Parts: sequence; structure tokens; C-alpha cells
Amino acid sequence: MQELLTHTPLLDFNHPDIQALIVSRGWYSLDKPVALKAIYDFVKDEIRFGYSARDSLSASEVLQQGYGQCNTKGTLLMALLRAVGIPCRLQGFVISNDLKQGVMPNWILLLAPKTIIHSWVEVYINDHWLELEGYIIDSAYLKAIQQRFINHTGPFKGYGIATPCLQKPDNEFVGNHTYIQRESIIKSLGLFTVPDSFYHRFSNLTGIKKWLYQHWLRHIINRRIKKIRASL
Repeated sequence: MQELLTHTPLLDFNHPDIQALIVSRGWYSLDKPVALKAIYDFVKDEIRFGYSARDSLSASEVLQQGYGQCNTKGTLLMALLRAVGIPCRLQGFVISNDLKQGVMPNWILLLAPKTIIHSWVEVYINDHWLELEGYIIDSAYLKAIQQRFINHTGPFKGYGIATPCLQKPDNEFVGNHTYIQRESIIKSLGLFTVPDSFYHRFSNLTGIKKWLYQHWLRHIINRRIKKIRASL
């Protein structure tokens, strides 16, 4: 398990900002299961859903920016967990971009790839592994979508969400697996001890599309997300 507790350039949990957060929240003094829930809830709700400039942000950068998507929020979650001695790893996936409908304008969807890389965090606690993905969407944003589609029944895909039941998704951590985008997963890319190796091997965009996303398109998407969240 020692390799699942290591510090890396992306999992930079020795950074002063991360250490200050952990100390201020008292996470070092908590039992491991209690610390896991506290950290999970922090990443889910206090680091809001939004699109980062790139997947390969360090945990301290995600914390400083205060928002992220599956991959960047996952890096922060892993760093915080390892800092308090909870082993974790990443599982990478290919995911359909259909879950972006609604959160992305249609003309951006036409430019976007049909599939993208995705990840969730797997945590070893109480002698077994838990799959954690439900931290991606913050509660305020989720509630706004639930209210917008209050009469929707059955599976839901769109607005960054892919779940069998929008009104009761499995995203709250109570010692269980959590999910919020799993229904759009196409295939696994395998397990990775650290996110650094995953993002070195896989990326979503290159060339001019990468530049446009980083400097223009993601800001349009993030403004739409903020507007949706504020509509509640």
C-alpha cells in the first residue's frame, strides 16, 4: 500500500495551501473513515463543478482555483486522502461526450470530440476498495438541474450528469461506492497508481482545439454552469 500513499508533482500534498487546509479542518486527527467522508464532501461541494484548463493540474492548483471536473477534482481528492494516510488510486476510462449536452452550447458540441478521457478514484478503507465518482458535481449545481427536470423519470444524461435516477443519484458518500457520470462510460483504460502517468499517456485535445478550449470555449461553458447553479 505504500506506493498508494506517495507524493508526486500532481499529488503535491506537501504544498503549504493543502497542509493549511488539512490542519484548519482537523482532518489529521480524525479516524480514517470519518476523514474520508469529510474530504469527499469538501471536494464534492466546496470545489465546484467547472472545466479546468487542462487535466494535468496539480492538486494545489485545483484547490487554489476552487473548481474542477472529474479529472482535476479527482487529483485533489487523491492528494488530500494520501496526505492523511488513506491509500488510493485512479481508474481511467473512455466516456461518451453525450453527457455534456445542455452544459455545452450545441455549436461547441459539434467541435468537441465524441469521446473523452474520464477517471474516478478508488480508495482502500476498512479492508476493501471503494469506487468514488460522485464528487464531480457539487450539490448546488445538482439541485438546480434536479429542479429544472423535476418531472424527469428514468435514466438521465446531460449537463455533466449520467445517472440512472436524476432525483436520487448515488453521489452521497455514506461508506459506499458513489457515481454521477458512470452511465456514459464506454470502457476502462485501467488502474493507475498516480494520475501523473495517466495524463502523460492520455489526453483529450491537441493542437488548435486544445488552444481554443483552454483560452475561449471552457470560459463559455463555465459561465453557463454558473448561470445554471444560480438559477436555483
